[in-house]
Amino acid sequence: MKKITDISLILLLVMWLIPLNVHADNTAGDVNNDGEVNIADVNTVINFILGDRSRQSVDVNNDGEINIADVNAIIGIILNGTSVSEEHEYVDLGLPSGTLWATCNIGANSPEEYGDYFAWGEIEPKDYYNWTTYIWCNGSDNTITKYCLDDDHGYNGFTDGKTELDTKDDAAYVNWGTSWRMPSWEQIVELRDYSSWQFVQRNGVYGQLGIGPNGNSIFLPASGGRWNGALYHMGSWGAYWSRTHRTSIESCYFGFYKDDIHWTGNEYRCFGFNVRAVRALQN
Repeated sequence: MKKITDISLILLLVMWLIPLNVHADNTAGDVNNDGEVNIADVNTVINFILGDRSRQSVDVNNDGEINIADVNAIIGIILNGTSVSEEHEYVDLGLPSGTLWATCNIGANSPEEYGDYFAWGEIEPKDYYNWTTYIWCNGSDNTITKYCLDDDHGYNGFTDGKTELDTKDDAAYVNWGTSWRMPSWEQIVELRDYSSWQFVQRNGVYGQLGIGPNGNSIFLPASGGRWNGALYHMGSWGAYWSRTHRTSIESCYFGFYKDDIHWTGNEYRCFGFNVRAVRALQN
């Protein structure tokens, strides 16, 4: 059983002193179904964690687990009116699957902005990208602790056979909300094969312009990638993670150079690449 952290207890004490309510009509966070999101909902989740199973619909962030993250999600709803804003622009390119692609990267406010960089399976950007800072290993590529396919790379022989990210490790899902996911490998291949591509400069930023079957377009900036504390190849290369991986230490990404779209790549999971999300409901 997971314990409530000291920080969360402090937040709860602050919330007791500031009685904020948010009206809710079947809204995430209203776990006691009283039409409001407030401290009573926080208490309901805490009681569930501590053993009270009288209510079951308390997985606020829909990650398949019920823990302190659900308490923090309710706090976000109370303080901000919503836990994660899901209102981000997307484009219908006329792809056979109907997949809708976001018009900008996670962490960006326009198609030309580079946005944030993530190691595969991490949900926050950071200053240094290498195996020693990677969350899913113990400091090296032969100590993998999650998403491991062979015991040669797993910590003490660990394997789990996972080839796609859990939603709680999906940077699009966590940062943009439950309507969004990092693209699957199949969605990347579809985008590549059913669009025409041209390396262009747009508002002073170089990148690939893809035009879909229906004439709508998507712009992917050549935002480079991060290794250790540096950003490499910005302006000439772009790299975007999928939610799929093929080996224990490499995950699938799609990317391009100025004169070459080589979308079918695998790269070390600890590198910092961008994320271009897809609408999850269209998967």
